[in-house]
Amino acid sequence: MGNKKSDADSKLQQVLKESGEIPVHIAIIMDGNGRWAKKRNLPRVAGHKRGVETVKDIVKACAQIGVKYLTLYTFSTENWKRPKDEVSTLMRLLLRSLRKESDELHENDIRMQTIGDIQSLPIEVQKQLFETIKKTAGNKKMTLNLALSYSGRWELINAVKQIAALASEGKINNNEINEANFSQFLTTKGVPDPDLLIRTSGEFRVSNFLLWQIAYSEFFISDVYWPEFSRKHLYEAITDFQDRERRFRKVSEQIKQNEKGLKNVSNLPSENA
Repeated sequence: MGNKKSDADSKLQQVLKESGEIPVHIAIIMDGNGRWAKKRNLPRVAGHKRGVETVKDIVKACAQIGVKYLTLYTFSTENWKRPKDEVSTLMRLLLRSLRKESDELHENDIRMQTIGDIQSLPIEVQKQLFETIKKTAGNKKMTLNLALSYSGRWELINAVKQIAALASEGKINNNEINEANFSQFLTTKGVPDPDLLIRTSGEFRVSNFLLWQIAYSEFFISDVYWPEFSRKHLYEAITDFQDRERRFRKVSEQIKQNEKGLKNVSNLPSENA
């Protein structure tokens, strides 16, 4: 039964690869763990535990299908305001998951990185994070980016502080600050902006996530809670992405003209013909 399911999934993945562009970078706001548990008269921690299982499967699916970067909104700065017991439980789950999955990430050629105010996390969590990051540093298949103690506003303020410090030392002036070099001061430095942003639980908010980076991302809102989010839902999001026209400030006619030009170039005879 397991092999049949795996074969069917492989076929779905192949269809997706052949039907259009696979997003280079997918970012996900994983929402609804608590509501999933409440709906089943379970404690919130049950939702978080089930959510961890979803993370594992979605990470594998993204790597298999050819996604190069996956950023997961794992723990926001606002999450520190939750009840202390819940925060402690989340930190224990994070620590346990890192210890358990570190070897598997490495074996699957997946590199792990983090963004956010990592210094605010418990020391044990920080240690395990750095160990996993070090272990997987040379991996090439996909980069898993965990947003921990993260907020978009915190990131932007932090970037402005860095630029202000350089300006006060005379190492940069106002005319040198632009979109390209501003990105170098963000925690996502070196990572392409998300092509696709997925949010679960049916909420239509960005919740202080990657405020600079999602300027031109395509959004996909899923009605299901994160613990229920499956490969099927991931593939639906990618299919929806493939059906959209990404204009990047251009009009449709410009996009079509560029595509026509590319086709004409591809039809030219090669030098070795």
